[in-house]
Amino acid sequence: MTRQVVVGEVAGAFGVKGWVKIHSHTDPPGNILNYQPWTLVGEVESRPVRVLAGRVHGGAVVAQLEGVVDRDQAVRLRYTRITVPRECFPPPEPGHYYWSDLVGLKVRTEAGEDLGEVREMMATGANDVMIVRGERERLIPFVLGAYVKAVDLEQKSVTVDWDPDF
Repeated sequence: MTRQVVVGEVAGAFGVKGWVKIHSHTDPPGNILNYQPWTLVGEVESRPVRVLAGRVHGGAVVAQLEGVVDRDQAVRLRYTRITVPRECFPPPEPGHYYWSDLVGLKVRTEAGEDLGEVREMMATGANDVMIVRGERERLIPFVLGAYVKAVDLEQKSVTVDWDPDF
């Protein structure tokens, strides 16, 4: 089965003709429109949907989805996650990683001590941070060379220079 990546969510209705406002997780936000096909994932069901039109509007992204023709239908999609197949993304440049590829990796110190796994990534402005959960939660800056010594996607692991007591 193809791995799906969450790229945004429907934030609400936009206008009266069924358009939706999108909270995009892509950078820049308008890039979400470049990744197709979308699957809408709700609490009860998931379904593929075709994007008929879309654009950046102010600081948000708005889109017209196939089969959504009025405001009531658009409102019912609020909080629905938008996923796309992982294969939609181009390979990252050397030394760069998609957050979705890091989530779930095991984190170990250089001495081999298991710290847990990457549960989430967080942007802080200065640098990205791995939220690592094991016997407890740790916030480890994702700074290659300084704290992150190696990322091995095949072995599903990250090696860090980090004091396990911190």
